[in-house]
Amino acid sequence: MNKLITVVFSLVFILIISLIVILSTTGIKTEKFNNFISQKIKENNKKIELDLEVIQFKLDIKEVSLFLETDRPKIYYRNILIPSSKIKVYLDFLSIFKSEVKIKKVNLSLDQISVNQLKILSKSFKPSNFQSFVKNKLIEGRIDSEIEFYLDKGNTLNNFIARGQVSDLRIGISKDLELKETSFAFFADRTDILLKNFFGKTELFSIKEGDLKADLTSEIKIESNFLSYINLNREIKKLQKLLPHLSFVKNLSNVKAELNNSLILNFDKTYKLKNFDYKNKGKIINTNFDLNDLNFDYFKNKNLTKLSIFDSDVKTNLNSQQNFVNFTGKYSLNEGRKLDFDISQSIKNELLNLKFSADFDELLEFELINYSKKKGDVANVSFDLNKDKNSIKMNQIDFKDGENSFVLNGAEFSNGKLLLLDKLLVKTFKDDVKNNDFKILFENDIFVQGEKFDASNLQKVLNKNTNKNIFSNISKNIEINLSNIIIPVSEKLENFKLIGKIEKGQFVKISSKGDFGNNNFLDITMKSIKKDNKKYLEIYSDLTKPLLTEYNFFKGLSGGNLLFSSIIEKNFSTSKLKIEKFKVTNAPGMVKLLSLADLGGLADLAEGEGISFDVLEINMEKNQDTLKLNEILALGPSISVIMDGYQTSNLTSLRGTLVPAKTLNKMISKIPVIGDIVIPKEVGEGLFGISFKMKGPPGKIKTTINPIKTITPRFIQKIIDRKKVAK
Repeated sequence: MNKLITVVFSLVFILIISLIVILSTTGIKTEKFNNFISQKIKENNKKIELDLEVIQFKLDIKEVSLFLETDRPKIYYRNILIPSSKIKVYLDFLSIFKSEVKIKKVNLSLDQISVNQLKILSKSFKPSNFQSFVKNKLIEGRIDSEIEFYLDKGNTLNNFIARGQVSDLRIGISKDLELKETSFAFFADRTDILLKNFFGKTELFSIKEGDLKADLTSEIKIESNFLSYINLNREIKKLQKLLPHLSFVKNLSNVKAELNNSLILNFDKTYKLKNFDYKNKGKIINTNFDLNDLNFDYFKNKNLTKLSIFDSDVKTNLNSQQNFVNFTGKYSLNEGRKLDFDISQSIKNELLNLKFSADFDELLEFELINYSKKKGDVANVSFDLNKDKNSIKMNQIDFKDGENSFVLNGAEFSNGKLLLLDKLLVKTFKDDVKNNDFKILFENDIFVQGEKFDASNLQKVLNKNTNKNIFSNISKNIEINLSNIIIPVSEKLENFKLIGKIEKGQFVKISSKGDFGNNNFLDITMKSIKKDNKKYLEIYSDLTKPLLTEYNFFKGLSGGNLLFSSIIEKNFSTSKLKIEKFKVTNAPGMVKLLSLADLGGLADLAEGEGISFDVLEINMEKNQDTLKLNEILALGPSISVIMDGYQTSNLTSLRGTLVPAKTLNKMISKIPVIGDIVIPKEVGEGLFGISFKMKGPPGKIKTTINPIKTITPRFIQKIIDRKKVAK
């Protein structure tokens, strides 16, 4: 009995094993399920039609599941043939023995599909924008794929899994740019899409080791990581054409960089972008930037044409709430020395924060305080600022050049106008001697305090015509207390004190005094009459040279004292300058005029000890850019001069009369009859004079003279009036 049981068990075992082997290899052919499968799938998926040939009944050992398999099935989706190589239909084993057979899943292996075939199939794709992408952006490529469809108890599609490989894909990014040689593996189901091992390249950049995950559960979330390599030279023109709205791109001449990128995109159910987050981290190996087209006077003046960046680390984070960029590395100007720099920029809710630090070896000059940094000396400049629409707040600016330093804190600007300033600290040296050491504090009032201030170039700076007044929003009382002020021609002004008032960036009240030493002083006063809308300025100085050294007209003038008075209205001023008891020595214009007139003796005197004058008076009017010289009168024992004319930034025009040889004229005045008739004896001044004209642009003024001319009654009258005043 035992033997029989053993034999039966063995036969059954062999039969089962044989059946398993047959089912798991060749299978059992059957036509029983042909119509059943087609009907069941179409029953709840009316857009799908199946036409199956011979079916094999098989066993999937891994899944321990029975399935039906057929080769080359004809599958239609919305009447479009889907090229398929094989289909497997997995059945619920127990349902086979029941009246209602259940389908668990369908495995569909597709033939390799070309992009052209995919475009035909895309007619049935949803949403329409994806259909448009396939139709208009995909150019060529191949897709190998396999899809598994999972059905629920009612044989309705419950989920699917698609996996495969895309190779040799070409995608049109724009009219002039394509992503080529693209390949990746993909996996997708109803809720997720995964791309791995993404590779591709364009003429501008290449992508390697990329991956992408799309979460489709409720809304759409896309996450991607990839390496990008940029190496542009001749292709830079294509980038400029592709991004015309980015003005800085036109200045790039080459770019070489390696970046590790991370991207997150969030879309709503209508596929509208809700927010995004892009990060990268990498290195800029080399890039060049053309400075010729920049509208920045500093680069124009210094003849700087090229900015190069080397071996610089870059970090970027751009998202819906904030944008952040950081560059740290080396740079050079005009292929010069490589210097360190660090720049960070963040933008949040339209508020820009910019932090910058860099070494700097170019020539740098601050003319106002007579500071200059030599080319080749390395200084460091750093700043931290916030910008919001039209306002800028300079949190801090630091400049360090050896012992020279500038520190500015809390400066706020609106539309280019200064609103506030916390403090400014300045310390500089010239030829190893300290020439500036002062501070400016903005509190309820403005305080300028310090040991030294170099005003050698102050007059030159103030004389430059400009319509810009960055202080027009400032209205405060001001107090200045400086121990030493360095002024032109090696003079010094000590213990300078000023109390005044500024309204809308302009002085309306001044009371000041300074000491030149040796009992010589400088006094400046200003008062305003609001009902007349006029300001009255008066300057008295026991020394003339420090105040006039920047005016070519007064070159060679020495000695004397000065009184200047002016009535200032909005765009007009009337002024009078008076200088008494002075000499003119080595004045180029004067020497030239005397030489042309063949007055050799006076010319020699002008080049030697100088020509003395008793008084110089200038009456003038200024209207915007034109200075009208109503009268210039200089009286002296050797010569006297009267002139008038005008001056603009482009032209000087003067005409006048010079009366030389006072002694000779006195001799002529004593000749009987003639002298009494021609020259009144109480005048006793000049019978003959020299008429001259001086005209031309700066540095090219031409002088013409008429050596013999009878003195005009106007000149004689001026001399008579002067004599009366002297008495």
